[in-house]
Amino acid sequence: MSRMACFERASPALKEILLKLYRAEKPMELDHHLHEFGSVEYHILSSASEPYKTYLSISTPLLSHGVLLSYGLPRSTLEMVKGICSDAVEIAEPAREGYQLTLRLDFTKIPHGKDSVKMITEISTVQAVILSSQLKEMFRNVVSSQDASQGMYRPIKLVYHPREPFFVIKQPTKITAVFPIRFKENTDVIIATAFFQELMDVGSSEAWAKAPHCAWSPIPPPELRGESFEDLSTNGGFVTFDISSRHVEGKRLDKTVWGLLNFYAFVKYHVKCTRGFIQRRMRNRLESLVEVLQKPTIEENQHVKKVKGCRRMWKLAGFSKSKMIRHRCDFTNKIKRIRSRIKIHWLNRFRRRWLPTPNFSSLTRYRKLD
Repeated sequence: MSRMACFERASPALKEILLKLYRAEKPMELDHHLHEFGSVEYHILSSASEPYKTYLSISTPLLSHGVLLSYGLPRSTLEMVKGICSDAVEIAEPAREGYQLTLRLDFTKIPHGKDSVKMITEISTVQAVILSSQLKEMFRNVVSSQDASQGMYRPIKLVYHPREPFFVIKQPTKITAVFPIRFKENTDVIIATAFFQELMDVGSSEAWAKAPHCAWSPIPPPELRGESFEDLSTNGGFVTFDISSRHVEGKRLDKTVWGLLNFYAFVKYHVKCTRGFIQRRMRNRLESLVEVLQKPTIEENQHVKKVKGCRRMWKLAGFSKSKMIRHRCDFTNKIKRIRSRIKIHWLNRFRRRWLPTPNFSSLTRYRKLD
C-alpha cells in the first residue's frame, strides 16, 4: 500500500513546473496557481530580480479532530518539512496570505545530473509530508507510551476530506483504525463488499501474517459506541485495521501512514476499475452473441437472385428474408385496396327514390312437373 495506484507522494504537475524553472537557461518570470484534488493549492512565484530564488506557497486541508486548523502548521510538521532537502529549502516567515506554508527554494544548491531530479521530486512531496506528519506523531506517542491502563482510550475522529472521516483508537499494544465506507451507487456497494471479504481471506493467510490484521463488518465495531449517528450511518460497512508496534518502526511508519491516508482512494480506484472491467466483458459478450445471430442472415444476404425476362438485374443481397416478406405483404394490401368496392352510403337511397327499377312479369307461365 506504499504506492497507491491513483495517488503518488510527489505532485506530478508541481514537479514538472519546478524542473522547468531549474532547467531554464535564462531567469523566468512566473506567477502560477496550481490546484490538485479540489482542495490543495500551490502558488509558484519566480522573479527575474531573484533569478535563483523561487517561492512555493501551499494551502492544504489538515488532518484534524473534526475541524480544520486555522492558525498554521504544528511545530512537529514544520520540523518534518525542514528535513526535505534542508540545503535547498528554507521556510519563509511569515507565510504568504491565504496559505499555510511558504518555502524559499534555492536552485543554486541543487546539484546537476540525476541528483537534481531526485531532490526536486522530494520537494514536490511537501503536501504528503504535511498530511502524514500528524498521524506519524500520534503513532510515535502510542509506541512510546505503554503504561496507560486499558479502557481509557476514546476514538479520535480524523478528517481529511469532509465526507470521508475515519477513526483511530489508541490501545496499550496496538492502534485500531476504523473506516466507515459509503457509496452512492448500490452496484459499488456490492463490488466493495466482495473486495473486503476477499481482503480478509487473503489477510488471514500465512503469506500475509505480518501485515496489519484486516476485518470488515456491516455493523459498527464495539470501539465506536457512543459516536454520532451521522458518522455511523453507512451502506458499505466498516473496515478495521489493527496496527501493532512492528508496523510503525523505522521506514515502515511512513508506509503505514501513507497507506491509511489513501485507503479511501484505493477502495474507490478498485471499485471503479472493477466496474469498468465488468462493463467491458458485458459489451464483448453482447458483441459475440450479436455476431452469432447475424451470421445466418449474412449468408442469406450474399445470395444474388437473377430475374429472367428483365433487362435489369435485381440484387437481393441488401434485403433480408424478413424485409422481403414485409414488402410483399404491403404490396398485396395495396392491390386489395384498389380492387375493393368504393362504398357511398347515400347512393342506394338515391337510386331507390329517383331511379326505381321496374318489375317485369313473365308472360309465359311455367308449371312444375311432378
